[in-house]
Amino acid sequence: MNEAIKAVADRLKGLREVMDVSVEDAAAVCGITPEQYSTYESGEIDIPVGVLQCLAKEYNIDLTVLISGSEPHMKSYFLTKKGKGISVDRRSDYKYQSLAFGFSHRRADPFIVQVDPKEEMHLNSHPGHELNYMLEGSMLVSVDGKEMRLDEGDCLYFDATKQHGMKALDGAKAKFLAVII
Repeated sequence: MNEAIKAVADRLKGLREVMDVSVEDAAAVCGITPEQYSTYESGEIDIPVGVLQCLAKEYNIDLTVLISGSEPHMKSYFLTKKGKGISVDRRSDYKYQSLAFGFSHRRADPFIVQVDPKEEMHLNSHPGHELNYMLEGSMLVSVDGKEMRLDEGDCLYFDATKQHGMKALDGAKAKFLAVII
């Protein structure tokens, strides 16, 4: 079991229990089934960032608290130096680096995401919108069953409530800026 995923799941479960929210109500907020929500709280599988963001908004806490266990404090600006964003180890083939984790009351969550050229595409959905801007490599993106190739410099903005997923192409890592809104 990935300890980082387990730690996030434990924080999520603890917060839900402290706020006296049922599994069914938490799942409904995210537009997922109670069974799916329970698997996220178990810590056995990855929790999509969009689901965490949805719950953070519902519980009126910062996404950083769920991901890292610490509270952001910056209100005017927050500078993330190259390679210094907080790492969010979620799946073995996806690496997330949060770029605004220290800014309090964000309206969007930007991440640098690296996708290794492995396995199959993982589909997920979450409330809100998402922007993906390709920095390096190429990837196949599926949104609501429509597949598109994104190459360096390409940008895709989409309704994140639609099933979506990414897969690195050409046997190389793909790196992109993801902004969850």
